[in-house]
This record gives sequence, C-alpha cells and structure tokens, in this order.
Amino acid sequence: MSDAEIGLIGLGTMGSNLALNIAEHGYKIAVFNRTASRTDEFMKDAGPLAKKIVPCYSMEELAKAIKPPRPVILMVVAGPVVDEQIGLLRQVLAANDIIIDAGNADFNDTRRRFKELEGSGLTFIGMGVSGGEEGARHGPSIMVGGAESSWKRVKKVLTAISAKYEGEPCAAWLGTDGAGHFVKTIHNGIEYADMEMIAEIYGVMRDGLGMKPKEIGKVFDKWNGGRLNSYLIEISGKVLAAVDPKTKKPVVDIILDRAGQKGTGKWSAIEAQKLGVPATGIEAAVAARVISSMKAEREAAAEVYGKPKKAKVDDPAALLKDLELALFAGKIAAYAQGFAVMDAASATFGWELPLPTISKIWRAGCIIRSQFLGQIADAFSAGKVKNLMMAPDFVKMMKQSNPALRRVVAFSVENGLPVPALSAALAYFDGYRQARGTANMIQGQRDFFGAHGFERIDAKGAFHGPWTAV
Repeated sequence: MSDAEIGLIGLGTMGSNLALNIAEHGYKIAVFNRTASRTDEFMKDAGPLAKKIVPCYSMEELAKAIKPPRPVILMVVAGPVVDEQIGLLRQVLAANDIIIDAGNADFNDTRRRFKELEGSGLTFIGMGVSGGEEGARHGPSIMVGGAESSWKRVKKVLTAISAKYEGEPCAAWLGTDGAGHFVKTIHNGIEYADMEMIAEIYGVMRDGLGMKPKEIGKVFDKWNGGRLNSYLIEISGKVLAAVDPKTKKPVVDIILDRAGQKGTGKWSAIEAQKLGVPATGIEAAVAARVISSMKAEREAAAEVYGKPKKAKVDDPAALLKDLELALFAGKIAAYAQGFAVMDAASATFGWELPLPTISKIWRAGCIIRSQFLGQIADAFSAGKVKNLMMAPDFVKMMKQSNPALRRVVAFSVENGLPVPALSAALAYFDGYRQARGTANMIQGQRDFFGAHGFERIDAKGAFHGPWTAV
C-alpha cells in the first residue's frame, strides 16, 4: 500500500537517526538498506516507532510503499555510490518523483546530477544536513537546493524534523541545483576555521600558560556564558573535563594529535579560490589538519630544532582576557570570509542565496550554532553589506577585539606557538582595512618581467613602465 510520506535509502548512523526522527514526528517512512540484515536490525531497535516505518527489501518495494510524487532520501557515502543509487531509482520511480541526496556531496556533483535528470521526469534535491548524529535524530539544520516545487513537496516533513530556534524551523530552500550543498560546504569550512582557532587558543593556554585540561575547560565554560556562547565552545569545555577511565588521565591528553577530515573544508577553500574570494582562515585550518597528519615528520623536526623555550607571561589574567577577545575577532573574520564566498557564489551561479535566512537556519541544530548567528542575521537583514566586518555592529566588535588578536598572535609568534588560523584572521583584517596596499609593487614586477601592464592612480587605461631605462 502506497501510504508512506517519504522514503530513505541507507541505514547507517545518520540515515537511521534521520528515519527515526521522521517517524517520531508522525510521518510514515519507507526504508531500504542494501544489506537486508541491517534493515532487520534497525526495525528491531526502532521500538514503538516501528509502527511508522515500512521496511523494504528491494527498490521496487520501496517505490510501491511511498505515495506519489515519491520523495526518496539518499543517506549513502558521497561520490560514485550516489550515482549508482540514482541509476537504480530511475528504474523504479516515475514522473515528478524526487531524489534527495542528503550526504556531504560536492556541490559540483549535485549540479551535474540535477542537469542529468532534466527531461527524465524526475527531480533532484541536494540537501545539506548539519548536526551530526545527535542532530539527525533530534533536529538538524537543513539546507535545501533544487527546484522550489520539489521543496514544497517535502517542506512539511523537513521543517518538522529540523531543529527549532525560538519556534522557527532551521530548514529552508536556498536556491536551485547545488545551492544547498554549497552552503553546507561553506558551513563546514567555517566549522574548520572555528575549531582550529579554538584549538590554537587551547594550545596557548596549555603551552604558553602551562594550564591543565580541567583548568582550561573551566575557562571555556566561562566563555560559553558570554560573547563566545556556542556549541563548539560548550563541547570544548566538556572534552577538556573528561577523564579516561583506563588511565585516569584527561582524555584530551591521551588523544593522538592527528586530525582527520572528510573533504568539505578543502572543497570550501578550493571554491573560494575559484571565485576569487579570500578565505584565508579556512585555508589555514585545512593546512593545519594536513600538518597534524604529518606526525612522524613533526616528531623528527622537534628533535632537530628542539622545543620552544618556556614562555614568560607577566600577567596571566590579562592574557586570558586577550585570548577570549582574540578568539572572538578571529571568529568574526572567519564568518566574514565564509559569507563573502557564499555571496560571490550566489552571483556566479544565479542562486540569490538569502544570507539572513542562512544565518537563521544555522542558529540551532548545526555544529557552528551560536548566539553570534543571530547578530549576523540582523546585520544582513539591515541592508546590503559587501563584508560582515563592514556591518555597523561588527565594526564596533572588531574595533574592540582586534587589538587583543594582535597581542595574542604576537605573543604566540615570539614564543613559537603555532596559531595559523588566528594569524590568517589578523592578516586578513589588516589587509582588508589598508586603503593603500602593496599590490602596486606586484604590478610593477609583473609588468617588468611579463609586460602585463598596470593602472595608474592619475589616469585611466593600461600602462607600461620605463623599465628599459633602468
């Protein structure tokens, strides 16, 4: 009987939690997993929610279980597996049915898939989902890209299962084809920068101030009650407070200092470069993860160059105050870069991305959720600004916090403490506010060796220098 509201393929952790979330909100959902035993296990663990779930053991059975037009969510590994599933679904779905890719897809693949399905009768949605395992189960932030008519078919389900901020659903249609997945990519790029800067601040406290994890955790807990209130600051305090049951040591002290990545941070840096928008904080965060993976090389270099000398801190309390403001300034710069990239992509791909809406749907459910996003939404709602750092409220915040960022970066450099993302944020800020920069020297060099020409400050047109006379 075709009475399921929606279907889902892929019962891994994220898919299972999303399916349970949908069922819990009263919508009947048909599910399929390539491994039948996983479907059986999922149904057994679903408890009372199993009444709202239709287990299916073939694509044909899945299609028959959903009322048309049929929306089917793909929660599978990004890449070729998605194309494989689309190919199989094309054999069983009909006109106006909707395939929804909810994985961490490259938006370029999403645009390609959207175009490939044109004329087939099927429609495609690229849906960014943020919030991790917990968010999928109890309410993620949902970023939808595709035809607006397709969004309207699934809107009631997606807004119901999304996170809520003061009653507002954190789910929205953001534009055609790859808009949703692009926004999710930039979300993750900002997440990379945010996490890296938090790690750098932790490093200054650990290696510069000699503080222990529990003590540092209490500082993050305090900061979470102020301007830095956010999910990432909150969990940082919890990570630092945790004790390993086996060794009785702080968990953070037994974790290998080698960070993983799944590609979205790298994609955001690459797309920023393609669009000609500086996203140096994101780039620095990606590079820092790469350097972290070079554990053996780092250990060898430490043997050759030795450890930095112990930092001399005259006023630890003052440095802690500076660290809070420095992190805040770095955060502003990273978000300014991320939103500038989205603004450029909007113009390039014809999406008309609603920046205030994006800010709002990130206020709950997603990994970078914070009170800060409400201020960003207000800034973009108040009028068009080319860069977040030029919004009046953010001008005040940067004026207050950038001196602390400068002091923290200077202290870190002097004492051999790596702060690549914070340094990049400071350099971005200084470069952005410099009315007369140094690119005139670069243009002179380019014209000297390649006759590329340059513009003059006192006349229009292209000119060449008198280099042969030098």
